[in-house]
Amino acid sequence: MRITIKGAHLYDPKNNIDEIGDLYIKDGIVTESSNTSSDIEIDARGLYLIPGLVDIHSHFREPGKEDAETVETGSKAAVKGGFTSVAVMPNTNPPIDNEGVVRYIKEKASNLGICRIFPIGTITKGRKGQELSEMGHLYEAGCVGFSDDGNCVENSSVFRRALEYSLLFDVPIIDHPEDSDLSRDGQINEGIISTKLGFKGIPDVSEASIIARDILLAKFTGGRLHLAHISAESSIGFLKHGKEDGINVTAEVTPHHLLLTEESVVNFDTNTKMKPPLRSSTDREALIRALREGIINAIATDHAPHPVYEKEVEYSLAPFGVVGLETAFSALYTNLVLKNKLSFEELINSMSNKPAKILNLPLGEIRKGGTADFTLVDTEKEWVVDPDNFASKSINSPFIGWRLKGLVKLTIVNGIITFRENEFFKGGKN
Repeated sequence: MRITIKGAHLYDPKNNIDEIGDLYIKDGIVTESSNTSSDIEIDARGLYLIPGLVDIHSHFREPGKEDAETVETGSKAAVKGGFTSVAVMPNTNPPIDNEGVVRYIKEKASNLGICRIFPIGTITKGRKGQELSEMGHLYEAGCVGFSDDGNCVENSSVFRRALEYSLLFDVPIIDHPEDSDLSRDGQINEGIISTKLGFKGIPDVSEASIIARDILLAKFTGGRLHLAHISAESSIGFLKHGKEDGINVTAEVTPHHLLLTEESVVNFDTNTKMKPPLRSSTDREALIRALREGIINAIATDHAPHPVYEKEVEYSLAPFGVVGLETAFSALYTNLVLKNKLSFEELINSMSNKPAKILNLPLGEIRKGGTADFTLVDTEKEWVVDPDNFASKSINSPFIGWRLKGLVKLTIVNGIITFRENEFFKGGKN
């Protein structure tokens, strides 16, 4: 398969590419121009061609909760949002704590060929936090990291051993930083809003205290630590100290924590209920600064689909989590880049090459001889977030009704067009 992309604004800050030009793809690889005719020629004038976005934290629910999402619908949501690679978390049923589940997910994703799927294995058996999973077998089966996401590994001895094992495989141990005793029965951020609404709150120290512990253990072991969905200013100080101390620690932040605050929950919309909770405007501004300064490395969607019947209940009974793959790029571009709170360069880096680097993936860039995973975006096109148009099975988005700029026009995975103008194409064995 030969594809020629004509007249695009090629943009890849990792390789200092910022120019109008043509790009040539042959059999999934970026090549030099040749006289050979193309199978497909794409007129990309007026569009940005950026590296395929990489999401290192998503939930596709399969196996076990296919009414919320499947590998296929999650993959479609991903490419519609410009993501060519997605790491899927292991809190499935059964969890990704054995080779059979890893192979099931990888085989299904490969047969679909819509986007690249990278399983994250559990740190502990059954995500129970007590006994390490067979990490070596999971790694050999294809896991690119380990996490008990949804649960924190609160047993410090177990978490220490996990970090030590990370040195054998050179993969990150991804912790969900939450002291469950401090956050138990909490619904929203602990503060003035929780007091006014009469909800039990989740204090920021629930997150920050685990982050402090994890960083100390990472220093002690030398292991690779990655911290999921940072939400609080109090966490950032520990993270900054760890980086300055040379500790091997990285972190991510979600679009919803960058764009929303606890004020959003006052209407009792259960699509504003997530964990960690939306926090104060001071926390939000601190997260943006930390991302800009490189203290937080990457943006991850934490795409967490739930069917409508689960969310259309009282706030206190609704599950935590929101979808995000289809809105992440556009929501951040509109509300951070266009408002000069984050540069376009910082946005693209945080959503492509930086997350790819955390998981040791040779992706997230534009270069000759490199893998042809790309996204074509019309940065001038406005659109409204409409759940009727979602590719995901679930519509629990906090951004419904938002008018955004920046529409994904086409997504290429391994040199194959898998999404174009609301059409999806299965690429086969990617």
